[in-house]
Amino acid sequence: MVSTRKLRALFAVLAVSVTVFGCEHSTASTVPAARSSVSAVPSTTSSAGIASAAPAASATPVESASAAPASSAAASPPGDPLDGAPLLAGPDGKPLGQTEDKPKADSPALKRRLELLWQAIVKNDPAVAEPAFFPVVAYEQVKDIKNPAGDWKARLMRNFHRDVGEYHKKLGQEPEALRLVGLEIDEPRVKWMDRGKEGNKLGYFRVTRSKLRYADPAGKEHTLEVTSLISWRGEWFVVHLHGFK
Repeated sequence: MVSTRKLRALFAVLAVSVTVFGCEHSTASTVPAARSSVSAVPSTTSSAGIASAAPAASATPVESASAAPASSAAASPPGDPLDGAPLLAGPDGKPLGQTEDKPKADSPALKRRLELLWQAIVKNDPAVAEPAFFPVVAYEQVKDIKNPAGDWKARLMRNFHRDVGEYHKKLGQEPEALRLVGLEIDEPRVKWMDRGKEGNKLGYFRVTRSKLRYADPAGKEHTLEVTSLISWRGEWFVVHLHGFK
């Protein structure tokens, strides 16, 4: 027969065992929950429960991503069709100055200018390609003459319109059937023009005798000369399309 003292000791041991088992069970159930939260990142699209929690975690990145285009659009001049083109004026509206950045032949903005130039030639509409032409606000800073804006309009832009018309005729009866290939720039011809050369009061990069390449429906390539490109703030612009006069 078991004594009262032994029964009390046995009950004490059982009580400790129950308490310890409860702690172990609680700890074991916490670990899987933590692992689920870690694996939630790569599996957000495969679980409805996880997906419902995802917007709260991603709200800030989504807002910052959507805000970026708005800020870049605000920095670009209204109606400017050339993404990545150099800004011509600062926030205060004053013209920005020249840089010594060398233009790149694979610039996205240059490719867009070439597309506009090609469209202008195909359609015989020089106004389409005016964004590809050296900006008048830049010409006013470059040329050391009495009325650079007047010279830009009366001589350079007038000649550009003339040359677009001449090139349109060269394309033949079905210019829409032709395909633009790209611009061939002879890198050895790229030179930095110091202040005082070519009647300029500040420097720029210049390259002459580049080739606008296009292909006919049979795949044969042809070229049109782009007589002179000069740089403004790290981008190439047409200043003479066909000849210097």
